[in-house]
Amino acid sequence: VQLQASGGGLVQAGGSLRLSCAASGRTSSGYVMGWFRQAPGKEREFVAGISWSGGSTYYSDSVKGRFTISRDNTKNTVYLQMNSLKPEDTAVYYCAADVHKLVTATPLPSAYEYWGQGTLVTVSS
Repeated sequence: VQLQASGGGLVQAGGSLRLSCAASGRTSSGYVMGWFRQAPGKEREFVAGISWSGGSTYYSDSVKGRFTISRDNTKNTVYLQMNSLKPEDTAVYYCAADVHKLVTATPLPSAYEYWGQGTLVTVSS
């Protein structure tokens, strides 16, 4: 599975961005998708995850209520809608695929076999 993340940019606090992650390659088999982020000097952290069907979603406490993950399997694309952005949301955002699961998105980066290249989100105060 090859993943291509896009949609990052510079936004003011309180603003919104939508990230996209397009998958290619092995897309006929189902898999869980996740979004992670990594700020300078910090470890990569789980942001959100979604089951293959899209029926189950998972969020970190820091983004719950502000971010929404969704997917369109007809387009092989996963989205992360980010609202009410804060300066502490500034990071490189990565999408990832866990091809061994269909439902549960684990928050552990090591569970994901495939990663996109990352897209930078900068939130100014």
